[in-house]
Amino acid sequence: MNQAAYTDPDSWIRGITVRQPWASCILAGKNPENRPANWPWRGWVLLHAGKQLDRPALRDPLVATAIRSRELHLGAVIGIARLTDCHPDRGPEHCTSPWAQRDVHHLVLADVHELPLPVPATGALSAWKPTQDLVDQVLQQLPDLRP
Repeated sequence: MNQAAYTDPDSWIRGITVRQPWASCILAGKNPENRPANWPWRGWVLLHAGKQLDRPALRDPLVATAIRSRELHLGAVIGIARLTDCHPDRGPEHCTSPWAQRDVHHLVLADVHELPLPVPATGALSAWKPTQDLVDQVLQQLPDLRP
């Protein structure tokens, strides 16, 4: 994608808000991200850590291992990834990831990049369109990223 395409975030990127600690788990390799409904968007997504913390999840051994030595930022974009697929759960024989929940949709993420510095932002429950300023702040931290 050429630099001119970056000037229109409507065309190539969306935001996805994920509660902590799940957002940090994605940065540590959690895949898929579980959602109650299908997501038609494919392409780059800003990984936004929501303002709420799922405290019971902190007791899960898989989560505890993934977030060890990580700060759980809230209300900020903490990374970027490519959403390559979204499909309904097909059972453990098709999705062997320990992160996969049954009877939900699985968002398949690739090319996950953690930001060196979180960027404060407001997210939304569904896929949301980031402002150009937010996209610029993220891309400034990842100069080698080629969306």
